[in-house]
Parts: sequence; C-alpha cells; structure tokens
Amino acid sequence: MIAFITGATAGIGQATAELFAKNGYNIIITGRRKERLQEFSAELKSKYKIDVLSLNFDVRNLKEVEDAINSIPTEWKKINVLVNNAGLAVGLNPIQEGVVDDWERMIDTNIKGLLYVTRNVSPIMIQNGFGHIINLGSIAGKEVYANGNVYCATKHAVDALNKGMRIDLLPHNIKVTAINPGMVETEFSIVRFKGDIDRAKNAYKGFQPLLAEDIAETIYWVASRPAHVNINDIVIMPTVQANATTTIKK
Repeated sequence: MIAFITGATAGIGQATAELFAKNGYNIIITGRRKERLQEFSAELKSKYKIDVLSLNFDVRNLKEVEDAINSIPTEWKKINVLVNNAGLAVGLNPIQEGVVDDWERMIDTNIKGLLYVTRNVSPIMIQNGFGHIINLGSIAGKEVYANGNVYCATKHAVDALNKGMRIDLLPHNIKVTAINPGMVETEFSIVRFKGDIDRAKNAYKGFQPLLAEDIAETIYWVASRPAHVNINDIVIMPTVQANATTTIKK
C-alpha cells in the first residue's frame, strides 16, 4: 500500500507519514525543504523498513507539481491514499490592514496547491480504480473569527472542494474525506506569527491543544475503514475548545 502525503516535513504531515509507515505503508512524502525531506526519508526507511519516495516541490508552483508527479515511477503509482496536508496561515490582520503577500501565500497554498496536487494525482487513482483523498481543512472552514478573514476563506474553500470532489469522484470508486481540526500545537502558529516563537507559544498557553499525532491517528483511522465505508467530514477539537474562539484555560 502507498500513502502520498504533502507537507510532510513537519507537524501533522510528518506525524501522518510516520503513522502510515508504522502500519506498513510505503510513503511518498513531499515538501519544500529538501534537506528535511532527505533526513525524514532516511529515518522512515531505517525505523520501519519500508520504501520512501521523496518529492521536493512547492505545491504553489503548478509546473513543479506536474513535473514531480509525472516523475513518479510506475511501481509507485498504485496510490491508495492522498493526504492533502500542505497548508498555512500567515498574519492575523483585520481586512482593512491585510498584507496582500500574506493573502496570496494562503490562497496559493491552501486552495491552489491542494487543487494542483489533486488534479495530478486523481487521474492516477481513476486509472487504478481505487483511492482515498483526505483533505486537511480547519474549524476555520466551518466558522469565521476576527482577523481570520482570508485564512477562513481559504479553509471554507477546502470545505466546498471536499464536497465537490466527493461528487465528482464517486463514479470512480474514490473516497473523499475532510479532517477539520481546532487548535493543534505544531509550527502553524510560528508561521502565522512570522517566526515570533514567544507569541506562538502564548497561543497555546494555559490549556492542552491537540497534537499532530492526534490528527495523524484520525487520518489513519479514516483511511483504514472498510471499503464500503466513507467518512465524509470530521471536526476534531481539543476538549478545552468549544468552537473557533471559545476555549477554557486550566
């Protein structure tokens, strides 16, 4: 079995790749950071005795996506699971003070990147006659919150795309699932706050957020359901979080 995971050099993507490898999957991992990809690939191979194919590209660049996926050897094209994990939030400004570069990074990664990868992997799955696409959304795709404007918009788009994919790919025996987490402690806040580690740590101070491993376990559970079962949509939150903006500190 083969799992294809984008954004696998950190956080949820890395935890997901490790869990699938632990369960005997061969892994295709992708990311922008070549050195991290190489290190993680070697680690997975050594630890779990599985095969790993690493593809170094930026999901925002259509040509890079096409070239990388076209380069996949035939023996790696029996892809069982695609996890569209690559995504980010940048900045936390009200709309009238928004930074256009931040907007474009989020739109290009969260929407266009997901589309580029899906457009190039789904025909492989159709040819195989099987497959499961798992899209990483967010509670921000179900609600909106102050200063989340464009990030929320991108994750609402993922929510709509997930539903559209489910319809379009239904005749081809391809499952489609959305996983929508609340607060997860990964590099997410470091990226959102543009490298301000202290501010990122404060975002989770005083309560227990979800961990990358929690989401990875959910992704693996979804992917391991029987052939006749599809989990369309999951919202997963830390116990201390009720919605996008309501948390309780302990």
